Amino acid sequence: MIPHSDLTVPLAGGRALRDRLRALDHRLFAFAAERHWPGGGLVLPRLSRSANHGVLWFAAAAGIAASRSPRARRAAVRGLASLGAASLAVNTIGKRSVRRERPGLDPVPLMRRLKRQPITTSFPSGHAASAAAFAAGVALESPGWGAVVAPVALSVGASRVYTGVHFPSDVLAGAALGAGAAFAVRRLVPTRAGLAPPARPRAQAPALPGGEGLVLVTNTEAGSAERMRALRDVLPGARTVECAPEDVGAELEEAATYARVLGVCGGDGTVNAAAEVALRHGLPLAVLPGGTLNHFAHDLGVEGTRDLAAALTRGEAVRVDVGRFTSGERRGVFLNTLSLGVYPEMVRVREEWSPRIGGWPAGMLAALRVLRADRHPVRAGFGGRARPLWLLFAGNGTYHRLGLAPGRRLDLADGVLDVRVVHGGRAPALRLLAAAVAGPLTRSPVHAAVQVPRLRLDGLAPGTPLAFDGEVVEVGPEVTVDKLPQALTVYRPARGD
Repeated sequence: MIPHSDLTVPLAGGRALRDRLRALDHRLFAFAAERHWPGGGLVLPRLSRSANHGVLWFAAAAGIAASRSPRARRAAVRGLASLGAASLAVNTIGKRSVRRERPGLDPVPLMRRLKRQPITTSFPSGHAASAAAFAAGVALESPGWGAVVAPVALSVGASRVYTGVHFPSDVLAGAALGAGAAFAVRRLVPTRAGLAPPARPRAQAPALPGGEGLVLVTNTEAGSAERMRALRDVLPGARTVECAPEDVGAELEEAATYARVLGVCGGDGTVNAAAEVALRHGLPLAVLPGGTLNHFAHDLGVEGTRDLAAALTRGEAVRVDVGRFTSGERRGVFLNTLSLGVYPEMVRVREEWSPRIGGWPAGMLAALRVLRADRHPVRAGFGGRARPLWLLFAGNGTYHRLGLAPGRRLDLADGVLDVRVVHGGRAPALRLLAAAVAGPLTRSPVHAAVQVPRLRLDGLAPGTPLAFDGEVVEVGPEVTVDKLPQALTVYRPARGD
């Protein structure tokens, strides 16, 4: 048995350390209150108020996302997700575990004090936690934008001591909690730079310094004029052809007759048309994303003009699989996905409304209209059995879920079709939502998933809509889906793979 006197020594030592830290905290607070902060009276109280309820950070996220860079948009989303996690931790654990009173305002000059004083406990600082979480989340995805946001986040933390609503230790603890939340979010949803894609089959492709030999066809409705100007700056020798959507196919065919490298700028449908022409003429393909989603280019690792120019200049390319479908006399290829069921109808509604209200709003409207409509599931035979289904999805390559994020492909040459099925039944909206939440669970009662090299469907009603890479055609009664392994050579900057 340990003597009572032996226990009191460490307890007394811990209490003494806590008292010394508290005294230091009070001295630092008083020191900050007594100091003159040049420009602080004009800026810091306003900055502190602007961060109430995360308003400052939502505005910052909107500004970052407005740059239209895919990395910037991801950084904005990650910053807000990290902020949400930090706010949850502060309000459910932090504030309730340590009930510390706010500092006394006597040493704080009247002009610095906030007009409305907070009524919650002092430890930790929620403002500092939100600021650190947002800045760290942004920096983990985009170091450049993180460097822009960091000084603002530091100023918000300093403003909480300057205005007298927090002790320095409250701010430090809040900042540590916020940074921890950002790293916790990264564990759930890895950053794109943190992913290590498997080695892809390298391909021989001509290096085009200055862009000589590249003919790039662009869809004028893709809103890619700015990217065209940027491309001409870095690849002045490239030839660009701008045309309306209905002329893209003919311009690609003509460009393929004299180009060393066929290039395309547009959305996934335009890229699909270019891939088909490149396959037929045996040409390497250069893809510049210029549409709403750009799944293929982003999964490939090409996010903008600099990525493409670097790959073309050094002749860096890979071979990728191409999906293929056949239904009677109709044939087609797909780089991303093929689907039956409710999705083709969503594509039709989206294409009808997108010229008027934009791609993303049109997509949301299409989903609401299709899921609310009273319709019957598609009947299709596969595996020797006819079944009703709300959705059949076949991906060109395996789509991986990244924690809570939507799926993406890490390997574009894995040789398989990623087939997902949402079975027919009542309440299609609930079934589709359950399938989305479940992810690739092969034993879900509403959702099945399998990876196969080939798929055959029969028993389809004539005129059944089929969507592939954002385009819609009618098929039936049989559809065969398979792969052309490593059939297409595409430029992609080497990044350690």
